Amino acid sequence: MEKVFVAKRVASKLYATEAAVDAAMVEVAEMMAELVQARKDLNLAATVGHGVSAKLVEAMQALSSARTAVVEAHGGLDETRLRLGMRTRMGGALYPEKEQSGTTGLREAV
Repeated sequence: MEKVFVAKRVASKLYATEAAVDAAMVEVAEMMAELVQARKDLNLAATVGHGVSAKLVEAMQALSSARTAVVEAHGGLDETRLRLGMRTRMGGALYPEKEQSGTTGLREAV
């Protein structure tokens, strides 16, 4: 099989992995915001649900570590691409421009 097709397949999985980690980080952040808002809506003390909040912070730290690892893997794959003598071909804009109306939610940011 031609190496360019294999590289495209690997790159596709890499981009999907990066997007999945980013989406998971958004989900955890939104969960934390929801918990804080729920506590405020119910007029509960800050100590209520503190253990759960701490676990969500741990989850976010783990996701941040995962993101760092994926970014490092991306760099390693880029080195491999160079060793194979393959040139870079951009597949599109890093941040595609889209109409901005009002505020941007966390899900829209990713």
